[in-house]
Amino acid sequence: MTSRANGTDDKARTRRRAVAAMTFATGVIVANNYYAQPLEDALAEAFHATSSQVGVVLTLIQLGYAFGLATIVPLGDLLERRKLVVTMLSMTVAAMVVVAVAPSLSVLGAAATLVGLTTVAAQVLVPFAAHLAPEGRQGKTISTVMSGLLIGVLVSRVVAGLVSQALGWRAVFVLGAVLTAVAVVLLWRTLPVLPPATKMHYFALLRSVVTLVREEPVLRWRVVYSASSYAAFSALWTSIGFMLAAPPHNFDQGAIGLFALFGVAGAAAARFAGRLADRGWAHHAVGGFLLVSTLAWLLIGQGAGPGVGAVVALAIGLLLFDLGVQGVHVSNQAIVYALRPEARSRLNSAYMTLYFLGGAVGSGLSAAAYASNGWSGVSVLGGVLPAIGLAFWLADTAFRRRRARAGTRAVSVAAPATRA
Repeated sequence: MTSRANGTDDKARTRRRAVAAMTFATGVIVANNYYAQPLEDALAEAFHATSSQVGVVLTLIQLGYAFGLATIVPLGDLLERRKLVVTMLSMTVAAMVVVAVAPSLSVLGAAATLVGLTTVAAQVLVPFAAHLAPEGRQGKTISTVMSGLLIGVLVSRVVAGLVSQALGWRAVFVLGAVLTAVAVVLLWRTLPVLPPATKMHYFALLRSVVTLVREEPVLRWRVVYSASSYAAFSALWTSIGFMLAAPPHNFDQGAIGLFALFGVAGAAAARFAGRLADRGWAHHAVGGFLLVSTLAWLLIGQGAGPGVGAVVALAIGLLLFDLGVQGVHVSNQAIVYALRPEARSRLNSAYMTLYFLGGAVGSGLSAAAYASNGWSGVSVLGGVLPAIGLAFWLADTAFRRRRARAGTRAVSVAAPATRA
């Protein structure tokens, strides 16, 4: 009995170490995609480039990431995941070093594209974490790893500004390379070696991602909720810098970057959403988080006004909004990963690719709204987008209830209703 108990304890400790390494690694990995955003002026000056030329480099990072979501993340079901992640991140380290020493903007752009492509390793780790979690604890495990990712996104912009100011912009990317190398070592030492989930050929694997979207209505519903929420998130962060830099606030880049820290509520929301998912409340939680995301814009919309009150309203609105966005995301991931455990990487590829496209749409709409109607236009857009997701959630919930009532009438003794 003691030997068996010790074996169980050892497995639990091994699992906790692996999850802790994944949590650290996802934050470090995803940060590499955001270091350049607050450094636009420094990069333009260093390479004698225009803001639009530097903007192309930032776009290449995102395009590389989107391409990786569609073409590399599914490999998590086909290849041994530890080796896949370590290989990808070793390439990230090399690419970050090239970015740091780049002699021209074209070289920097090519290396930055590789950074975006290989940092989708974070999206291989998230379903990997779900696979390691014991039954009934997937939501908590996913939310733990996702909290690391969210903190990485938030802190990256602040770190980039501070390090660049003290040591220059190249030092930012050296730091990113070093941290990623540390993550590689930790993951290699802690992740278990698991057999691939499928033996199909690569192109059949990619086709199966499309098949999953076609065959899984739950996946399609979850994409609608999350994409509408993330579209509002992208709409916010595409234009908020322009608003804060303009009168009446006239904030500098350092102060604007600090506003990203209000998104720390998202990390807390991720843990809360994970616990709700493990208790069978994920679907209901999505509706609540969408409602919070929508109502938060009533406060965010006041952020362009004069005085301290407007800034306070904006800060509270950002806290609530990020709580809602990340709560929707983690709740939906818990549901999606449970659909087909043997295809979690492919499910994540489909989910995250469409999620990312929703963000791209929100970013484009935000730029147009700010150009035509300023912050008020962005605020209306930001409130409408999650409201669309909420409308679909209400329709889906009503359909579930009608189906449940029909099922109850169809049998003489109904099974106890579940909350999931």
